[in-house]
Amino acid sequence: MHKKTFRFSNKIACYYFDARFSDLETLVDKKHAVIITDENVFHASFKKFKGWRAIVLKAGEEYKIQGTVDKIISQLIEMGADRKTFLIGVGGGVVTDITGYVGSVYMRGIKYAFVPTSLLAMVDASIGGKNGIDVGIYKNLVGTINQPDFLLYDISFLKTLPLGEWINGFAEIIKHGAIKDAVLFRELQKNTLAYYQKNKLALLKLIRRNVLLKSNVVQHDEFETGERQLLNFGHTLGHAIEKVYELPHGQAISIGMVAACIISENYLNFTGTAKVISTLEQYGLPTLSNIDPEKVLDVMKHDKKRVRQSINYVLLKKIGQAQIKALPINELEKIMYSIIRAR
Repeated sequence: MHKKTFRFSNKIACYYFDARFSDLETLVDKKHAVIITDENVFHASFKKFKGWRAIVLKAGEEYKIQGTVDKIISQLIEMGADRKTFLIGVGGGVVTDITGYVGSVYMRGIKYAFVPTSLLAMVDASIGGKNGIDVGIYKNLVGTINQPDFLLYDISFLKTLPLGEWINGFAEIIKHGAIKDAVLFRELQKNTLAYYQKNKLALLKLIRRNVLLKSNVVQHDEFETGERQLLNFGHTLGHAIEKVYELPHGQAISIGMVAACIISENYLNFTGTAKVISTLEQYGLPTLSNIDPEKVLDVMKHDKKRVRQSINYVLLKKIGQAQIKALPINELEKIMYSIIRAR
């Protein structure tokens, strides 16, 4: 187990790489801990949870809502959970988002940690302290920014991960390369998803590299007033597509990244769109979509990144270098209509 520590505004968070789930017992008092997980993870890794108190949720983004939070809080009360209780979210992004939110509000805040079990959660969703729930079609509209006490990385959970979830995770990995790390992007161009699935050392290095990249960004801009906004590359349109069409997160973000690249051509003379599209397709991600521009744009207008009549859009100047540009909504509408219809 290799430890890396990050200091945030009001907390020091520890990251434990190349760890095992059983290491949890050395980090928390089992008698005063409660695991929150979902049915898929619980049944796939049933033996790992032996001896732990657990709250098992229904699996899926549709359950990332206030009703689920209320049920968890009711169960915690029944268990006698107090201010010394330690929550551990074991699962993908939905589980870690909900666990962090409950941990932030139960009794005005208790300690919590994450054991991410999907590639997407390992490299993105569990990192950075964003916790929350969806409200209707609006993704992550309610929540907190509050860091976990630690994250524990046990890649054995990935053995039971369906291929589609591997593909989802690589959308965020490709995003990190596109906005911040041209060397990482070139590495991804040279390799394949199957290569990382078969090569444990390469996978461990890839996960660690992405975790550290995002954590460094968050450490410098925890509350998203500047640089952290770059992590939203592809997410403005992507989140809207995800909610309207119920696409997996990675697929929706992939389509959103392609749109952002085309917008970048118009505003920043970006020339790498073909490379981004080719790399996304190389990892099984979609770059085309028959979507209704009116439905998607209506959701985009309510995006958290909207400021009055503009949306802060993340664009690429070149691969490995992104910047934020405030785009007037009426101008963005015209561009989106032309992109969506053309594709």
